[in-house]
Amino acid sequence: MSFDLNDAGPQMAPMGELIPDGTFAKVMMKLRPGGANGASEMDAGLLKASPHSDAKMLDCEFTVTEGPYARRKFWQNFTVAGGKLDEKGQSKGWNISKSTFRAMIDSALGLKPDDLSESARSKRVIAGLKQLDGITFAARIMVEAPDNPNYRDSNKIANVVLPNEPAYAAIMRGEIVPPEPVNAPPRKSLAAVPAAWNAQAPAQTGWSNAPQQAPAAQAQPGAPTSAATRGGAPAWLNS
Repeated sequence: MSFDLNDAGPQMAPMGELIPDGTFAKVMMKLRPGGANGASEMDAGLLKASPHSDAKMLDCEFTVTEGPYARRKFWQNFTVAGGKLDEKGQSKGWNISKSTFRAMIDSALGLKPDDLSESARSKRVIAGLKQLDGITFAARIMVEAPDNPNYRDSNKIANVVLPNEPAYAAIMRGEIVPPEPVNAPPRKSLAAVPAAWNAQAPAQTGWSNAPQQAPAAQAQPGAPTSAATRGGAPAWLNS
């Protein structure tokens, strides 16, 4: 058997232009199952295993929901287990991603990052990463240049915009906010950079300038899921 390729049409055109660096937008995150199991029962088959280490990642698809770039998509991985460890033997990638996920919940639910009330803390407890599927929040989008010249630049989340930031309300209303370019330089080494983009300390929330205390009730991969944890998750995450 042979394949005659002479009558094939021209190759597809490249994908559309990137979302401009520094664009503020309301985005929705969908999770793309990768076949590897997470720590909780609901995360079975949800994660993607790294081909280069023991790291497991959350494969996320982001869709702009409103404005001039509505329906535009971009993709990003967040390390949630394994990989490089800190001095306490904890996954550096997970601590970074955990801060980002907390910021997403704060942004989605309108929680001030310094709100450590019992009500706010309970809303930051989730029974599994699967509950983040469909979360919608305010974000600043960046253009990231790869080290490998064979790959194109790509869009990533630069930071989650929190309710205590000036642009938050306008972004969540779907209004156009002037961009603030990140101008990120090319990464030094693909192997040296965690899969999660956020380089802040685990005790901080999002990219708020003021350091925040992380809630003591944070759920972590590997921790048992109690009935109290299931009951404390935001109602919109339980669907």
